[in-house]
Amino acid sequence: MGVVMSDNEKVVARFNDKRLLKGYVGKFTGDSATVIIKEADTGREHVVPIEDLKAIFYVKTFDGSKEYKEKKVYGPGKKPGRKVFVKFLDGEKLVGFLEADVPPDKIPSFLKSDGSKKGFFLVPVDTECNNARVFAAWNAIDDITTLP
Repeated sequence: MGVVMSDNEKVVARFNDKRLLKGYVGKFTGDSATVIIKEADTGREHVVPIEDLKAIFYVKTFDGSKEYKEKKVYGPGKKPGRKVFVKFLDGEKLVGFLEADVPPDKIPSFLKSDGSKKGFFLVPVDTECNNARVFAAWNAIDDITTLP
């Protein structure tokens, strides 16, 4: 059984080199060059450079479901933010809503990282998937498109 950190959120960090780190992260805004992740099994703290990451997946469970096919279609209903399509350098695609409140006229500048933010948060469109939210690192993104 893993070390439970009740004030931290459950995450799976995916590295650019395909490694995974399952653990817990405290307050993280995406502004810093590193993130501290406490390993689920040992409680050991890892100081992880954001530039080494593809993404941090805030998950409901560490195991997920390999059989589950994530829905990548926007349905009717409340829209929590601006719709985005993200393609990572490794070919993985995410469809979701930006957590940042970005006005339409600021989208072009938001889509070009100026280095002040190391990535951005999005909420997957599929509320039934294992990911509650995702921090996508700019350095791992091939393309990002906003959708109407």
